[in-house]
Amino acid sequence: MKRVLLTLFGGFAANAAFGADLPTNEPRPTPLTRPEMKQYLEDMKARKPRIPLPELTEEDKAKLGERGGGYESRLRYHYMPQSGDGRGAGGGRGGSGFGFGPTGTEATLDNTFKVQLFWLVSRANNCQYCQGHQESKLLRAGMKEDEIAALDSDWNAFGEPQKVAFAFAVKFTNNPHLLNDADIEGLRKHFSNEKILEMILSMAGNNSINRWKEGTGVPQNEGSGGFGRGGTERPATTEKHTYLTPTADKYKSAVTKVSPLEIDPKTGGPSRATVCKRPALENRIDTEAALAAAAKRTPRLPLVDDAKARAVVPADYPKGELPQWIRLLATFPEQAKSRVASQISAETKGDLTPLLKAQVSWIIARQDRAWYATAEAKKRLAALGQTDDRIYALDGDWKGFTPTEQAMFTVAKKLAASPVVLSDDDVAAAVKLAGPRDVVQLISYVTSRASFDRITESAGLRAE
Repeated sequence: MKRVLLTLFGGFAANAAFGADLPTNEPRPTPLTRPEMKQYLEDMKARKPRIPLPELTEEDKAKLGERGGGYESRLRYHYMPQSGDGRGAGGGRGGSGFGFGPTGTEATLDNTFKVQLFWLVSRANNCQYCQGHQESKLLRAGMKEDEIAALDSDWNAFGEPQKVAFAFAVKFTNNPHLLNDADIEGLRKHFSNEKILEMILSMAGNNSINRWKEGTGVPQNEGSGGFGRGGTERPATTEKHTYLTPTADKYKSAVTKVSPLEIDPKTGGPSRATVCKRPALENRIDTEAALAAAAKRTPRLPLVDDAKARAVVPADYPKGELPQWIRLLATFPEQAKSRVASQISAETKGDLTPLLKAQVSWIIARQDRAWYATAEAKKRLAALGQTDDRIYALDGDWKGFTPTEQAMFTVAKKLAASPVVLSDDDVAAAVKLAGPRDVVQLISYVTSRASFDRITESAGLRAE
């Protein structure tokens, strides 16, 4: 079967049979129907990890214990900044964590609803690892197979508030550059400002974990991460977990309405080619105009008073007016403490240079049209001695940068745009030039910036 691969980095022809081993220089194709998707979920159990790992020493084995055999645990242990107990810190959690947290005094949205949103985010990102886990969580929560199938192709099975939230989740994930006032106003018809922000923070975390799992190439768990068994609807069993369950006739040929698709000109039907389209970057004059406009806008969501927000920052945080992103997160003060600390850690800890982090932040924010984040990245670059000419060179072809910088920029740009467009070869090239430690830390850092862009731009924060 021939398919045309379309990404924001250009198109080229590729020949591959659906479901067969794919070339390492191409993104994974998009399963169109639910049976195809289930097969992909199952196939991910045999995925080859992307990052090489050193042999464990006896000391390593003693520190890791039962975690020693896990690819992801070893990634964090070997390559992420270490915490006091010898475990890798961060581990792809980025600046916002994997989600909002359990329902309690601050989290008020129904947890099953948030898992549905996570399922949609993962389907939109073509992250089968995460999607598989959310499938199992939804089944354990009591959702039926047909109800999960409807998430992909028939939103008429859900109420109006859910449909509005589902549409926002897909746009938030695939097209953050198009987020606008109308998106938040549409949500306000059904949700309070606090619930909207909780939704945003939860889905920002979902997008983070998609990028960590896809960027590093984590294979699917044989047992669906422990979510595939148990619960009142799915009693415990000794049988091996499988995603290859029966699909109702109604959904066997229904094509996804969540994943972005292109029409194959040869067949007239939807293509399985991975699609990630972002418009060409604005020129320098138009970018400066957009930044100036963003400096005058009013945030779409309310911010906490500066004095009250001070309670969520570390004691040694600089004096003076707090940035708006902290005042936004302080809406949920208990959650904000760890989120703010994690975001600060992403910027200050690890082996990546402050310059590389600022460059990556600019590249990602520009393609996301995240103007608050773009303004922040520009200030950081200027403080590091970068001229405007050098900053805007990051919008170009990168010929003035070293091969190592170019390889790292490529990983960051592709992973941030849509995690599945990053190929095995992209990661391998960066590992060869920069080493696995820096690449793993870059992937983790990108999860933070992709999350930061979506939080700050959906909230419409004023450029500072």
